[in-house]
Amino acid sequence: MVRRRGRRRIAHGALMTRPVVVSAYPLSPAFANWDPAVEHEVLCGLTELPGVAALEVPWIDGIHPHDSAWFLANAPAVALALTPLPFVMRRLATPGYGIASTDADGRRAAIADLRRVAADAAEIGEHSAAHVAVVELHTAPRGEADADALARSLAELGELDWSGARLVIEHCDAHVPGQTPEKGFLPLHGEIEAIRASGADVGLWMNWGRSAIELRDPDAVAEQIAAAANSGLLDALVLSGASDREGPYSGPWIDAHHPFASLDSDAESLLTDDRLHAAVRAAGDAPSLGLKVSRRPDATTAAEVLRVAERHLQVLSGAAP
Repeated sequence: MVRRRGRRRIAHGALMTRPVVVSAYPLSPAFANWDPAVEHEVLCGLTELPGVAALEVPWIDGIHPHDSAWFLANAPAVALALTPLPFVMRRLATPGYGIASTDADGRRAAIADLRRVAADAAEIGEHSAAHVAVVELHTAPRGEADADALARSLAELGELDWSGARLVIEHCDAHVPGQTPEKGFLPLHGEIEAIRASGADVGLWMNWGRSAIELRDPDAVAEQIAAAANSGLLDALVLSGASDREGPYSGPWIDAHHPFASLDSDAESLLTDDRLHAAVRAAGDAPSLGLKVSRRPDATTAAEVLRVAERHLQVLSGAAP
């Protein structure tokens, strides 16, 4: 039986009829080079942009990658989506690690880490102005993920106290034989199967760029998004670009959160406005949208990156009025 709990909802933004979650860390110059003043200006500035209802922030072995005490004292009063994916990618060096692992020790280790995420979500809610509305899950290990193992993990995770946060599986590029993966996690159909088998109250997030990396065909992404929507589990569609060639953001098929093609002609991004519109249509009535794009490599000030976010939100509002 699916366990239903009362959950904080991400409030609607003013620009669009659906709330938008903006990923803060690919935009912030302070993510790689710690600068508390810049980080504060970016976080607060993003929350003030029309349509922004929540921020995605990383969990990397703790509440903040540089200064957790600073974050608790300075986080704006906003809903947060907490993603441990950067931490999971580091942990892939441990054989068998992941919530979809058939290796008992690896699966237990991944669940233990998520217990720490749950504890930190509670601390954020208790000791900061922000609150965690969403916690993202990722179906490691690379190339060996198993739907039955994932279902067991989801059932266990569904019993934890998440302080009102919604659990979602963020679909990343799946393992494809003969193809070098970025993540190489469980296929979408396996994630859907596991959610249904687990009985846990878990949704799905889709990311345009990560689906493009998996499929190697940008025109096929909308079909995969539609499959997620048709499952009835899709909570959010995140708009993030990808590229099939070398460029200023990355090499081909690297998960570098490329911008929209119409906003940076140098980026070699495959996420054109037509594909953006097709993706939003395919997502149907998914409750939320997301924006996850990187700042330009030469953008080093808060004002510059806030302008990047604002321009992307304007394009997104045209695709999802």
